[in-house]
Amino acid sequence: MPPLAGVALVTRIGLGCRAAALIGAGLLSAWPGATQERAAGPMLARLESGQWELRGTGNRAFASICLGNPIQLTQPQHGAAICTRDVVAAGADSITVNYSCAGVGRGRTTIRFETPRLIQIDSQGLDRGVPFALRAEARRTGPCG
Repeated sequence: MPPLAGVALVTRIGLGCRAAALIGAGLLSAWPGATQERAAGPMLARLESGQWELRGTGNRAFASICLGNPIQLTQPQHGAAICTRDVVAAGADSITVNYSCAGVGRGRTTIRFETPRLIQIDSQGLDRGVPFALRAEARRTGPCG
């Protein structure tokens, strides 16, 4: 499945947890450091773990993810790529992260908090030299499994 043919991919960050199933594919990526996690913590810590559904254009569901660490939502286009992240802005109701994946691409993602079960994701960047832009609503639908 192409990374963006009207569909976005969300990454599962490896923290000793099993990889999440995302549209039939297990995705795993590394978390670069605890300093960024602490910096990103205030808004993302308010999100509930569990099963989340992502909806894009036309309110069409395109992905489902078992959310453990919410920082995984900051790298929506680059699936299993190992990337570094820099938190450029973190407030009570939003976070903006720049990320770079060696040899694959880079992006800038803003997540806006609405409730502990609902967020808005806006991401853009380059994926293998091709520009991408995606907007999605992510909503908790229940427990994982």
